[in-house]
Amino acid sequence: MVVSVIVALMLVSCTCGENPAIQVVLTDKGLQYGKHVGAGWIQEKLELVTLPDISGKVRIGILGSIGYTLTGVRITKCDFPEPSVEFNQGPTGFKTSTSGLSIAVTGGWRTHYKAIHDGGTFNMALFNVDVTSVVELGKDPDGHISVNSVSCNAQIGNLDIEFSGGASWIFQPFVDYFKGHIRGEIEYNICPTVEKYIVNAEQSLQAMNVSFEVNEDLTFDIPLTGLPVIEESSLNLGFKGEFYSIKTHQEPPFEAQPFVMPVQSGYMLSAGLSEFTVNSASYGYYSAGLLQAIINDSMIPPSSPVHLNTSSMGPFIPQLPKMFPGLLMTLQVYATEVPQVSFHSGAVKMGSMAAVKAFAIQPNSTQTPLFKLLVDSEFSSKVWIAEGKLKGSMTMDNFTLSLDSTEVGTFNTDALASMAKMGVKMALSKVNKQLTEGITLPRLKHAQLVNPVLTLEEGFIAICSDAELLEDIDFN
Repeated sequence: MVVSVIVALMLVSCTCGENPAIQVVLTDKGLQYGKHVGAGWIQEKLELVTLPDISGKVRIGILGSIGYTLTGVRITKCDFPEPSVEFNQGPTGFKTSTSGLSIAVTGGWRTHYKAIHDGGTFNMALFNVDVTSVVELGKDPDGHISVNSVSCNAQIGNLDIEFSGGASWIFQPFVDYFKGHIRGEIEYNICPTVEKYIVNAEQSLQAMNVSFEVNEDLTFDIPLTGLPVIEESSLNLGFKGEFYSIKTHQEPPFEAQPFVMPVQSGYMLSAGLSEFTVNSASYGYYSAGLLQAIINDSMIPPSSPVHLNTSSMGPFIPQLPKMFPGLLMTLQVYATEVPQVSFHSGAVKMGSMAAVKAFAIQPNSTQTPLFKLLVDSEFSSKVWIAEGKLKGSMTMDNFTLSLDSTEVGTFNTDALASMAKMGVKMALSKVNKQLTEGITLPRLKHAQLVNPVLTLEEGFIAICSDAELLEDIDFN
């Protein structure tokens, strides 16, 4: 039951077959928070538990064997001390221990002795109940997290029972004959109940998607890449974290590089995202031919001093309006290489190589090729988290425009490059305004981040945070 809470917190970190592009680290601080939340949930749920009927026979001296059944056994009060939860390295998982648990239960009793049948109610107290459970974490063939009960031990220190109603006055003096058997039956049923919750957690994990559609163009695969890794004070899970084009589903010509997530013991959780994940999305769009656009004059603001027609382009390409007077133009813009993002200490670098093909639109709507430009651009940005929002700033490091081929004769591209730079700077100004205002971090389904901190490292970006589970989460 406590494990269900911990697994939920982990999902708000690997001896790997392939390098994980995403790593999640759960620290001991996060584990202890999960324990605290789980203890409160168990305390609440125990009073709703109805235990299985307990039946048996006891031999009482010269009376012989008396059959009994305790039925409708339910918990009325529970003194539940906070359990102990720790990372377990062999086997890899968690060890949970509860000591000194006291429980009051009530129910009905029935006895049969030869032809005599009787019944009534009872109150029972269980003292010094100790339960120790070890749960192993693993990975199934499809990349789901798996949980499995490795061992469970339950002991009840003492038990008192008081019968009421019927001929209870006859049986009460013989309680000592019943106690041992009843205690044994309850001890026998504790671990199967614990294991039932572990099985429920396993079934929930198996039902989770490890691949899903992001939009109409991309899918995202996030299975485990290897077994969970347990250290003395942390758990590390490694995930594939790769985007694919739905259209092509091609592997990119690059691989995820290994990176080491630092364990930030002052936070509950840390998550690291490799630049591979971002670049796999870029490759997915590129391989499907989606990184291209057609620009025509209707898309240019009316107030712009420059429009997409041969006359307006005359100051930049003097021969153009003479060769093709008074014609509208269209531009085909497309990536010539996969745009790349790289993470560095304190900065994000972005680079792209693109081409621009220009066409003149003839009166009969046919398009006449004019020239082809190559554009090499590089940008850098800084990002951070403040006030619960992702904030940042972006600058242009390089913008080079060159003439690749022409059907209208050579021309100097400096003026076109200056105009294009001006347009890029205007676009960056709008982007920076939005980044300064900040983008609200997405809310997790069952938890919210508390005081998250973002850091940029070589090859990956990391977020360290505490977390708070939401009240409406259901661990059943």
